[in-house]
Amino acid sequence: MLITYPKEINSAGEQLPKRDGSAEMSIKSIKYRKQTGVPDPVDVHVGGRVKLRRTLLGFSQEELADAVGVTFQQVQKYEHGTNRMGASRMFDMSTVLDVPVSYFYQDMPREIGARNAAGSTPPSESFEASNYPELSLYTKRETLELVRYYFQIADKNTRMELMNLIQSLE
Repeated sequence: MLITYPKEINSAGEQLPKRDGSAEMSIKSIKYRKQTGVPDPVDVHVGGRVKLRRTLLGFSQEELADAVGVTFQQVQKYEHGTNRMGASRMFDMSTVLDVPVSYFYQDMPREIGARNAAGSTPPSESFEASNYPELSLYTKRETLELVRYYFQIADKNTRMELMNLIQSLE
């Protein structure tokens, strides 16, 4: 469905062309309605990125909540995608977590990004995190802590030795 806006008219009553040369401007509309009680996959993805960065920095939910000015329960809801972050809260999160706002949208699965393509199904029906085991691997606390501890090793040679040890265990 396209929403069509009225034509712009100048003071002489003449129709003004749009920047693209067309006489009318239209905007795409969302092709689905969000199901009540089902978190939007975009919110789930953004929340997962908050959790990933928080864990990599070694912050607890309480510490992040205090820094941003919300309760730790609110941080939990953001991380699970249960509650959606507004623009100002996302900006605050990006400042505290020392990342650009765009970080929260990086590595979004194609199924989410293409959710409004012609013929696509609503994201709440088509996206299930369990269908993407590679995503759950990167959001597991064990993985995140391992990465954080690895990069806390100051000596590059020691890190490389650890990497070689891990590879030898395969």
